[in-house]
Amino acid sequence: MKNTVIKYGLYALLSGFILFGLPFLFGMGVDFDYGELIGYTSMILSLLFVYFGIKHYRDKVNEGKVSLGKAIKIGMLIALFSAVGVALFDYIYTTQINPDFANEYLDYSIKKMETTLSPEELKIKSAELKQQMEDYGSPTFMAIMMFASVVILGFVISLISGLILQRKN
Repeated sequence: MKNTVIKYGLYALLSGFILFGLPFLFGMGVDFDYGELIGYTSMILSLLFVYFGIKHYRDKVNEGKVSLGKAIKIGMLIALFSAVGVALFDYIYTTQINPDFANEYLDYSIKKMETTLSPEELKIKSAELKQQMEDYGSPTFMAIMMFASVVILGFVISLISGLILQRKN
C-alpha cells in the first residue's frame, strides 16, 4: 500500500501544483469570474489519481480485492498529497507572484457588489468584506483553506472510488 500511495500521491501533488498554477505560469493572469472554476477543475483533475491509485492497489498489489475502508484510506492519503500541491502553489502565488491578490480580489468583489446593491447595502457589505479580508486574507490562511478544500473533495472522490472499486472475496 505504501508504494502505491507514494507513487500516485506524488502524481497528485505534481498535477495539483501544476494544474492549479497553469493559468498563472502562462501569464493568463487572474480572471476572477473564471478563477474559481479553473481552481476547482484543477483540484478535481489532480484528485483523479485517487481513483487510479485505489484501482492499482486492488488490481496489481492486493490480488483483485479492496474493502471500502481500505480504499478510502488509500484515497485520502493520495488526496493529502494533492492538497499539499495546491496549497503550496497558492501560498507561493499569494506571497511571491502576486502579493496583492487579496486586495485585488477585494476591489473586484466591491465593484461587483456596486452593480447589485443599494448605496446603504454596499456600505455595509463592503465593510464586512474588508473585515473578513483583514481577518482571513493572509497567504497562510488562504493556503490552509485551499488544503482543506482539496481534502474535502478528496474524501468525496475516495468514497465514490471506493464504492465503485471495492471487491471482497
